[in-house]
Amino acid sequence: MTKMNAVGWFDIYVDNMDRAVAFYEAVLATKLEPMGDPTGEAQMMSFPTEMNAYGAGGALNKSPHAGPGIGGTVIYFLAEDCGEEESRVADAGGMVVQPKFSIGDYGFVTLCKDTEGNLFGISSMK
Repeated sequence: MTKMNAVGWFDIYVDNMDRAVAFYEAVLATKLEPMGDPTGEAQMMSFPTEMNAYGAGGALNKSPHAGPGIGGTVIYFLAEDCGEEESRVADAGGMVVQPKFSIGDYGFVTLCKDTEGNLFGISSMK
């Protein structure tokens, strides 16, 4: 049997979809795409995702069943050099919680808050 990665998908819950989309598009220098919700209850915007590629895909999710906030799961976005994305966080309306720091043999991480109050990380080898 083939081993699978632990994470197959993620949702980042938001209160204000337009504000959250603008934030992540600015910080990650990417374009999010509308995504249908089969239940019709949530509004979703997907990060660029190739379901057959290594790693997990995910979306911003505005749902009546959950909301944003700090305290639980932290999503780490991959980057060439997390310092680049970190430099765009404040201008996009977020906050750098812990500037780029070494995690030894595993590279570097920066921890930030998005416009919705979610804690997230950016990870790189540089």
